Amino acid sequence: MARLLRASQNALRVCSPSSETQFPSFLQTSSLPFLSRRAISTTTEVMEDTLPKSPLDANIVRILRNEIQYQSEYAPANEPVTKYESFTVQDRPGEQWMTMRRKFGDDEDIKIEATMFDGYELSPKLGDDSIGDDLRLHISLLVDVSKGNGSDDLEFVCSAWPDSLEVQSVYLLRRDRMPSRPYMGPDIRKLNEDFRKVLHEYLGARGIDDELSVFLHDYMLNKDRIELIQWLRNVKSYVKKVG
Repeated sequence: MARLLRASQNALRVCSPSSETQFPSFLQTSSLPFLSRRAISTTTEVMEDTLPKSPLDANIVRILRNEIQYQSEYAPANEPVTKYESFTVQDRPGEQWMTMRRKFGDDEDIKIEATMFDGYELSPKLGDDSIGDDLRLHISLLVDVSKGNGSDDLEFVCSAWPDSLEVQSVYLLRRDRMPSRPYMGPDIRKLNEDFRKVLHEYLGARGIDDELSVFLHDYMLNKDRIELIQWLRNVKSYVKKVG
């Protein structure tokens, strides 16, 4: 995963660090909301919460408890989906990434590692009456195409924007045999359009396309909600214990 984080840093050379943002919509593909399912337990938690003896710690617990209740009611998250098209989806609870896998043809294994939102760019709003900029959130992807039998993998470094997938670089991944400073290939975005088109067609045939970017943004919006509320719960639990 360290490779993924380094790749995301390279991908965001022109992007600013992501600031705290309120998101208006969340993943709607799950049939049962992740937190509304816990409504009874949340109410019980509020009723049975014993406060620490320290007035300061007790006040922190009250604030966190109220924030948990507000966040749960303001925008309930859904349970993370486990399938997308031909991909299986594996969440990484408490971590800032997720994994997707699928088979392609008789001999290919496809693996995707995707970060949570790790940057953004501002783009001018369209239309005669538009004022200001649109915020476009960024997700970094590593896409591994493996044919097994000890052969090298083909690895793509990509950016997933809200409505499009962008290929940044591609190289052969020699597992356990990579030089300390390997040549990672040219910046694909600076090459001719025909070559970029062929790479997009190659990935698109394997289900890695603009529609996947849309899915990932919905997924990460939902994951952001889940991780936030769990973080609040963890901090509250810690303060209660030490109090």
